[in-house]
Amino acid sequence: MNSPIIGVVGAGTMGNGIAQAFAVAGHAVVMTDIAQPALDRGLKTVDASLERLVKKEKMTADAKATALANITLSTDLGALAGADLVVEAATENLGLKLDVFAKLDAVMKPDAILASNTSSISITRLAAATRRAGQVIGMHFFNPVPVMQLVELIRGQQTTDATYTAVEALTRAVGKAPVAVRNSPGFVVNRLLCPMINEAVFALGEGLATPQAIDDAMRLGCNHPIGPLALCDMIGLDVELAVMQVLFEGFKDSKYRPAPLLVEMVEAGWLGRKTGRGFYTY
Repeated sequence: MNSPIIGVVGAGTMGNGIAQAFAVAGHAVVMTDIAQPALDRGLKTVDASLERLVKKEKMTADAKATALANITLSTDLGALAGADLVVEAATENLGLKLDVFAKLDAVMKPDAILASNTSSISITRLAAATRRAGQVIGMHFFNPVPVMQLVELIRGQQTTDATYTAVEALTRAVGKAPVAVRNSPGFVVNRLLCPMINEAVFALGEGLATPQAIDDAMRLGCNHPIGPLALCDMIGLDVELAVMQVLFEGFKDSKYRPAPLLVEMVEAGWLGRKTGRGFYTY
């Protein structure tokens, strides 16, 4: 790919972070969402993120202006017709992603690559919803995208070597570290991380310790930068539950059963930082 045009579907936490990473690396980026206010919030987030870099003297004001100018916004998926790579970063919902993939397949160039930022859903299944299954791949970025280096690159059953090679090179070119992962529920990081968080919720539900004590124990005893319950609040309890449900359905193994307290808190609408309340109050 020679300075490809990048499309990003979804202007939320992950989408705007992905857009920022590509824009800073000099790519023209088209960021789409279903509503203009979501796009405006996404661009405002990118602006604030870049301004922090300027204040820390890690970026010049001119470089910030150039990066912002590289991003265009649209509520129309048709705006992605000229993109060489589109990264879907919609909500972690299989039905929604299948619908988005079918619509993207209809508007994208025949030779364009379609990637998903899904954290747990089968790339093989998403690819099957398109007529370009060989050009579908998983690009699982990590939050916060501008800071975290890792990108899990997930090959579906149909993903071609050419697609993988092109996306791997592009990932490195934007300063990220790609790790090859086979298609499997939760891939690598969430296969390990989310059950640990889920077990912390089990421990809390059993009254083993307070949220702060559980988090302090993992920070001080295992050198984790953030405790599992605080991390869950940052990720979103609904996202953690969705991943656990994918793991449970995918492996049919009781060790992936979502903690009852996690289910109850999601039902209550206590989703973490984004709602002001999770295991902690914000």
